[in-house]
Amino acid sequence: MKDYSTAHELLSLLRHGDITSVELLRSQLARVSAIDPTINAVAVLDAERALLRAAEADADRASGRNWGPLHGLPITVKESFDVAGLPTTWGYEAFRTNIATRHATAVQRLVDAGAIIFGKTNVPVSLADWQTFNPVYGTTSNPWDASRVPGGSSGGSAAALAAGYTSLELGSDIGASIRNPAHYCGVYGHKPTWGVVPMEGHALPGIACMDSVDIGVAGPMARSAHDLELAMDVLASPAHSFGSHGWQQARWRDRARPVEGLRIAVIADDPVARVDGAIVARLQALASFLRGEVACVSENRRPVDSSESRAVYLHLVRAATGAFLSDEAYDAARRAASLLDPGDMSYRACHYRGSTLTHRDWFALDQRRSTLRLQWDRFFQDYDLLICPVATTTAFPHNQKGERWERMLDVNGHPQESTDSMFWAGYPGVVGLPATAIPLGRDLRGLPFGAQIVAPAFSDFVALRFAQWLAREWYAFQAPEPLSTVAPAA
Repeated sequence: MKDYSTAHELLSLLRHGDITSVELLRSQLARVSAIDPTINAVAVLDAERALLRAAEADADRASGRNWGPLHGLPITVKESFDVAGLPTTWGYEAFRTNIATRHATAVQRLVDAGAIIFGKTNVPVSLADWQTFNPVYGTTSNPWDASRVPGGSSGGSAAALAAGYTSLELGSDIGASIRNPAHYCGVYGHKPTWGVVPMEGHALPGIACMDSVDIGVAGPMARSAHDLELAMDVLASPAHSFGSHGWQQARWRDRARPVEGLRIAVIADDPVARVDGAIVARLQALASFLRGEVACVSENRRPVDSSESRAVYLHLVRAATGAFLSDEAYDAARRAASLLDPGDMSYRACHYRGSTLTHRDWFALDQRRSTLRLQWDRFFQDYDLLICPVATTTAFPHNQKGERWERMLDVNGHPQESTDSMFWAGYPGVVGLPATAIPLGRDLRGLPFGAQIVAPAFSDFVALRFAQWLAREWYAFQAPEPLSTVAPAA
């Protein structure tokens, strides 16, 4: 067994008796103990209960009892998901003692399939950053370079995968919170079609259900695109009637789509959010490669107007997250919004304006979103998939000062607000489309980066199967060797 074995490989070893669940879990716990003092990806360990559960998994396997497709596989999940008996804080000091009494629905589905939850991975406060630090659990670093961020908000999840602690993770995504850390850490992640993975149990006290947040989703992260499909088979199927018909109708049809018949659009850059040259060049190289492999490739076709997509997304995502602001924070945002020039479309302006939208203004933006959705539908009449960036750069150095839009990145020698990358988060996100984040290559510093494969609604398996093909034919996960031991910045 290797530290970087995939979930499929580990499950095969377990089935054939080459390793026991207890042995596998002890190996993973030993790796966490050895490496995590530098990375700090695992916020909460539940070793004792997990070892007992692993022993039960081994005993039942020996007796011929099958728990399901994940029988005896030790995994971790994002801290924001409830796991019975463990704290759910979302990084807030005030919720340090908030102990869950039951599993989140998505967690329960993993457990019912045989998975053993041995820990929860770190998040930024309120899941609201592309780096991962909070006053409860501290700062998480990137296993490729501990002086850099792992992304967010599923930053601990991606770091745990890249560091070899776990083979499968459960993340959530409203602003690329699955896709961004997958991109920064060189792993895989899938943002499902909105609504097909239930969100119950992914909320702080006082919030009944996060399904009402109309952009956010839950989805798997892994070191293999095959493992994403394995997890989606367990996680998918909505808890509510909405979306169920579309999902079930799509699954069998999408599995058989031949790669050679695919029509693919590739977007490498955009004036709204300029992308680092190394990422652009790699996406262009991928487009060239695909021309000899698929039915057609376009580098010119775009589904929607970029400025309109950005404006609608930033206002609606901030409306979704702003609904959970404290009274004090909401009043401060409303005062800031009142001073804005109506024509100001900076991220800062969209943040404050979106966080304090009236329902009338929200409805107008939702109508604009419906127009975008129709434009995407027309685009997917001509193309099966779109491949585009996840973010504008590779992982940046730890920077915990000021507001997010005040933190600047260097993109091709020019300063760029770190929040410009949110454009790529919202491109498929605002209209609820599935997107699979894949590793694509490394820059001159050796840092990994990726891309996202966007598919039509309920066509998750088209993207997942294409990601699997790319892993065989183009590029797959690479382990960060050796792990950096540079201490994170204060």
